[in-house]
Amino acid sequence: KTSTIKTEIQRTTRPVIFGFSPSRRIEVATSNNMQVPSQLRDFKNFLYVCWKQLNLPDPTPLQYDIAEAMQSGDKRLIVQAFRGCGKSWICSAYVIHQLLLNPSLNILVVSASKTRSDDFSTFCMRLINEMEILKHLRPNDKQRQSKISFDVGPAPASHAPSVKSLGITSQLTGSRADIIVLDDVEVANNSATQMMREKLSEAVREVDAILKPLDSSRVLFLGTPQTADSLYTKLQERGYRTKIWPAGHVTPEINDTIYNGNVAPMCVDAQKEGKTTEPLRFSDVDLAERRVSYGSAGYALQFQLDSKLSDVEKYPLKISDLIVTTVDKDLAAEKYVWAKDPDLEWDSNVPNVAFAGERYHRPLKILGDHVEYTGSVLAIDPAGRGKDETSYAVVKMLNGNLHVPEAGGMQGGYSEEVLERLANMAKKHEVNYVLTEQNWGGGMFTELIKPVLNRIYPVSIEEVRHHTNKERRIIDTLEPVMAGHKLIIDPSVIQKDLKSVQHYPHEKQLQYSLFFQMTRMTQEKGALLHDDRLDALSMGVAYWTEQMAQDAEVRMSERKSELLDKELQSFTDAFFKNKGGGAVLKW
Repeated sequence: KTSTIKTEIQRTTRPVIFGFSPSRRIEVATSNNMQVPSQLRDFKNFLYVCWKQLNLPDPTPLQYDIAEAMQSGDKRLIVQAFRGCGKSWICSAYVIHQLLLNPSLNILVVSASKTRSDDFSTFCMRLINEMEILKHLRPNDKQRQSKISFDVGPAPASHAPSVKSLGITSQLTGSRADIIVLDDVEVANNSATQMMREKLSEAVREVDAILKPLDSSRVLFLGTPQTADSLYTKLQERGYRTKIWPAGHVTPEINDTIYNGNVAPMCVDAQKEGKTTEPLRFSDVDLAERRVSYGSAGYALQFQLDSKLSDVEKYPLKISDLIVTTVDKDLAAEKYVWAKDPDLEWDSNVPNVAFAGERYHRPLKILGDHVEYTGSVLAIDPAGRGKDETSYAVVKMLNGNLHVPEAGGMQGGYSEEVLERLANMAKKHEVNYVLTEQNWGGGMFTELIKPVLNRIYPVSIEEVRHHTNKERRIIDTLEPVMAGHKLIIDPSVIQKDLKSVQHYPHEKQLQYSLFFQMTRMTQEKGALLHDDRLDALSMGVAYWTEQMAQDAEVRMSERKSELLDKELQSFTDAFFKNKGGGAVLKW
């Protein structure tokens, strides 16, 4: 073997797949005006030649499948493949192949970090310099030839280089490209919070502005989703097609429910569920070892491209833990029995903005009598600096269960209209206390709402001041209550919650939704751009925390004892009469 491929041109019009015909070779002219042989026009053949140059084994069927998707897939494509399958190497070869077919192309490579994208472009340049069949693509002395940006020999003069590498936080504006490759732009460090994900999403929008308006232009994403609220999920809503190659085979049912039917057909097989999709490189034993090493959540994310298990740990507040049923403003049942039963799931009449697989449930049973609540509070989180909603939640307590007949948010800050709506809400639900967040204006909101309450519904008002991390405080307050199935929500709250955000810009509507905030809250500081509605709910729940230790069964027993005592007293009063300190029997 030598560094120069010495072969003869195949005298046939039938394309040769090198991966399956290793004995056949190609002689390639190296002049600037070369005519690319028909065999090399197929990217799979070119990939085989590259792998041989790198002294790698023949490409695997899975790698060929990825290569086929890259060369003939959608104009906007997201390639998700497990760690170690070689998707970045394949994409580097794809970039060079596109320049081989058309040296006038401008290709932009973007990664989460500048170093990562530079590594991509450096690898491309080394392939050009080391492969003899690409000799004519090497830049001359008058062209750009750095790892940051370089030209290929036949490329015409242009402001944009043939290949340029940038980090996602770099200045993308001003660049122009026929093909844009975004390699792992979403990583754990830039997608941990909602604010980070929104910033990343906005940065990616710039891609449409710098892509040339040609039919041959393409955008290609390579990556692994970090959460169910991943950038790659949002991109599908913008017209991108996703194709997934997990490390282990999945069943058709899992493909439809977990992956929305996006798994490559070669990886879908009910008979091989869990078994390796790359037997030539990763055995079943090797995958099992990696599962033990990474843990179930890490393995599911990095190798199966399934973020669900990761989200179980990351997002602790689950709507499936709630009990959703009608909440009366005066009375409530003594006990509710929760069950995660498909027959109890609410239909589309109750909108669901949670992650896939999460559902609202009706109670399995409602036990005891309907009695008056122990108490009721209205919690208010005033609109402060940088916020545009005043949020509220009415929380009523009975037998350790918390009932929410009304919750949401409104614009207007501390206007007279907002203050009157809140006061009328307190009157409607006959609350015992009004709780307000003291952090805003040093208690100014409390002073503003007091005269309005005195006029409409005189009630005690208390200020709550918080000093701890907001995200941790909210989770610590709501998680045990929800996990214990003690938070009961009226379905109208969920319906009104989604309806009340429709006036916001489409891409920001869900950020203001109470139940979107609930399911996306994490321990990370700044986890959400907006958390006002969830904060108001947690304030109302926190007020009753001390009394939440009461067990419904104990309270029902105590109430039965109280009723029995009253009956006995009535019986005594009917048959005995106290006179002069003594009891006289009435016969």
